[in-house]
Amino acid sequence: MELSSSSKSVVADCEERNWKDLPRDVLCTVFQKLGAIEILTRAQCVCSVWRTISKDPLLWCTIDMNNSVYMDFQLEIMCRRAIDYSCGHLLHINIENFGTDDLLRHITDSTNRLQCLRLACCYQISDKGLCDVAKKLSQLEELDMSTSNFTKDSLEAIGRCCPLLKSLKFNMQCYGRSYMECDEEAFAIAKTMPGLRHLQLFGNNLTNDGLLAILDGCPHLESLDLRQCFHVKLGGSLSKRCAEQIKDLRIPYNLTEEYPFEAEIDYGSLDEDYPYRLSDLDFLSYDHYDHYEFSGGSDSSECDYDN
Repeated sequence: MELSSSSKSVVADCEERNWKDLPRDVLCTVFQKLGAIEILTRAQCVCSVWRTISKDPLLWCTIDMNNSVYMDFQLEIMCRRAIDYSCGHLLHINIENFGTDDLLRHITDSTNRLQCLRLACCYQISDKGLCDVAKKLSQLEELDMSTSNFTKDSLEAIGRCCPLLKSLKFNMQCYGRSYMECDEEAFAIAKTMPGLRHLQLFGNNLTNDGLLAILDGCPHLESLDLRQCFHVKLGGSLSKRCAEQIKDLRIPYNLTEEYPFEAEIDYGSLDEDYPYRLSDLDFLSYDHYDHYEFSGGSDSSECDYDN
């Protein structure tokens, strides 16, 4: 079928449209919708104009490099380039799954304004590596150091050097119940992080003593996730205090569907004499344990890398 003259005109206009001639502010808006990897591997290769825009520091206030499609060494190379492009404007960064001591040092050498840092599953970042850079994270407000090799030493260093810290995720990988009780991390948090508002301790081995220390040491705490912390035996005055002090509480036996890491556990293997199940807490309604999205409703807070 032959196109009408008006249709031919539309097709001609589309064929003649040159995307590089769009106003810079429009192009910047388009780039902000792309992920860091898409900009670094595709958009900046289109033309010289797009390459120039891709280096605008304001595009790199947030960097999300969590993408399992790419090999680790490629991610680190691209991440370093993105950090350099930020020219000190970097505020939020996610290096989940591939972070190293060297990369963390490069981040903290490049900016002293970092507010949100996601180090989940960064097994190549050591306690010493994080402790060494902690003093350069004085503006940090949100930190995710889940399922990694960090210990109480890193928590204490962060607590001492990051007085603005409001949200902490220190979750453990869970494959079954651990019979080892340990309150070291809980005591470190309680001792050094009085300003915390949101705390997630999924799968931690803390006991009632550690929980009490946190309630005493973090008086501003609004949300607390204790799912699969099976050494915490809620009941009586402790449960009542949690209900009164914590607005959004997740207790050991709450469901884990939305938890982003491995959380398999054989509930049938747990001690039969565990005294306090959810149904036993008759002074707390189930609604009290509705899911709380840490840090303003996103998995990484302001570090919401889809924005």
